[in-house]
Amino acid sequence: MSLPEIALITTGGTIAARPLPSGEVVVADSGEELLASVPELGGIARVRLVELFNIDSSLMTPPQMLEIARRVRALDRDENLAGFVVAHGTDTMEESAYLVDLLYAGERPVVFTGAQRNASERDFDGPRNLLDAARVATSPTARNLGAVIAMAGRIDAARDATKVHTTALEAFSSLDRGKLGEIFDGTVRIFRSRPRPSNLASLDDIEPNVALVKLAAGTDGAFLRAARESGAAGIVLEALGLGNANPDVVREVERCTASGAPVIVVSRVPSGSVAPVYGDGGGSDLAKAGALFGGNLSGQKARILLMAALAAHRNGGTPLNELLAPHLRI
Repeated sequence: MSLPEIALITTGGTIAARPLPSGEVVVADSGEELLASVPELGGIARVRLVELFNIDSSLMTPPQMLEIARRVRALDRDENLAGFVVAHGTDTMEESAYLVDLLYAGERPVVFTGAQRNASERDFDGPRNLLDAARVATSPTARNLGAVIAMAGRIDAARDATKVHTTALEAFSSLDRGKLGEIFDGTVRIFRSRPRPSNLASLDDIEPNVALVKLAAGTDGAFLRAARESGAAGIVLEALGLGNANPDVVREVERCTASGAPVIVVSRVPSGSVAPVYGDGGGSDLAKAGALFGGNLSGQKARILLMAALAAHRNGGTPLNELLAPHLRI
């Protein structure tokens, strides 16, 4: 019986990085070199290599993330493929994975993975993560999960996963929601299903010009004003607590929404959701100023969602809040 076939889409990242003689770590290995360094993959699946980028993920841009999503959708037309693995740096992996999750409605797994140690280190975690990702990509139990992140034996939904440690091998967590599953001793175990709103899946474009503004004690409206005056198409406001700000910020939010730049409010707190409860510059006043509330999404995830929803709104005319709603209820 022949092995299943997967597409390995390489984009660079620490999994393909090595130190220069001067000590700085840079992306160095090609997709072919990465594949050749893990011969054990040949015992799990036949691999079709797709070399897309070769950059550190700190350099990844929204248009490049969109290209990953487009490539996955194009490859999904090939019925011979069991699933997809995307090798990606961990800095912005959660954003790329979430955009793919929004724009992909297929059944086959899309598994993002990477490494926390570069390829020259003795405890390089890239090979194990790549093998585990291939196991998930070929597992019938992982179908209909959308895009996921597989690192350090964990499987996390792209919507929920966030990087929680700069150097630890278990770099990602889903915080409140918990992991979708795990890979243990070569076996893929899925613990739960997940909702997958598909209203943005037909998109072939995004609006990349979305700003993210974070509040701290005493922050006024200057950064919001700068975003508005620079022509931001939309703004995500990472607010305090339950989604609170101050009167100066509220006034600037009102100016932003009046100018046609929607504002989504999320919290800088890692867990929990936002709600328009408090007055005196709090969430209730932000809602009256026209802001929308982003549920339990992080600032970076809300920014990705707004990029997609703005493009869908402009292409089809559906009200923005209707496009956002299915993604904020889950």
